Amino acid sequence: MSQHDPALPPHRSARGFHNPPGAPRQRGTTADWLRFLRDVSFGAKSLRQPAVPAGHVLDEATALAQLAAFGERDTLTWLGHACFLIRIGGRTVLTDPYLSAYAAPVPGIGPKRFAGTGIGIDRLPKLDAILLSHNHYDHLDAVALRHLSAANRDCCFAVPLGLVPIIRRLGYRNVHELDWGDVHAESGLHITALPAVHFSSRTPFDRNQTLWCGFGLRIGARSIFFAGDTGWGEVFEHAGRRFGPFDTALLPIGAYAPRALMQAVHADPEEAVRIGRAMQAQRLVAMHWGTIALTTEPAFEPPTRFTAAAAAAGYAPEQAWVMKIGETRAL
Repeated sequence: MSQHDPALPPHRSARGFHNPPGAPRQRGTTADWLRFLRDVSFGAKSLRQPAVPAGHVLDEATALAQLAAFGERDTLTWLGHACFLIRIGGRTVLTDPYLSAYAAPVPGIGPKRFAGTGIGIDRLPKLDAILLSHNHYDHLDAVALRHLSAANRDCCFAVPLGLVPIIRRLGYRNVHELDWGDVHAESGLHITALPAVHFSSRTPFDRNQTLWCGFGLRIGARSIFFAGDTGWGEVFEHAGRRFGPFDTALLPIGAYAPRALMQAVHADPEEAVRIGRAMQAQRLVAMHWGTIALTTEPAFEPPTRFTAAAAAAGYAPEQAWVMKIGETRAL
């Protein structure tokens, strides 16, 4: 594959990884950033820990009963943020398992979940694969992954470039490092790392030293696009033609305000729909909202904008899912 393939543009240099050409650039002043950090760190408690509407999170008994009721059918269960439990072709896959209370290097310090997981980590089934899009704490949750490794240390674990060492330290042995466009096939699953518009870091000193990505997941005739964490970029127009179409797209719709600061790394709901269309997805599913306050938009605004944008783009209501945390639906 030529590096000039527009679906897989050059994305690394001597300084580390970078976003594809045509990605939005960071805007905003130092004052904008200081104001943002003040608001998300010390702002009103209603921003950091908003009131959660009744029914937003299923109780565990209901969630487990709903999952069990589908038997061996292909299903999708949302566990909050970007974490999905996927049953597809007889395989069980987990995406970006942020399942702890805090998204921070030190538990008790940093952003805290305001909504639970629906199904507790100890009640999850044995996994065939885990897909990890990048190393941010609300996606690479070391506490949860260490806990999961006891029962899943030999499951297929797919990560972007640079993340094998940390995942092996957390107890996993079957780890596969993928560049954009790379494919790993195992147990009937075909996992492709796809471009994303974002960045990486776990400390102030390692920015963009590991890659970020989305994933295409295929088994038999079934296909799912998991966008990971991403802003809009014209790369999706190329990637959709190269790697699509997909039955289902799992799309990030939250963490988009203030727009001047977030446009370069997080899609807003309208851009999420644009990504889904570019990837030629028949069904759109909202994620990356309603779980933890990372930015300043109202916590429960994204779904309203998402469903309106999907309708405007020609998706019927049954093709644009806004799920409850813990809810399972048939694919």
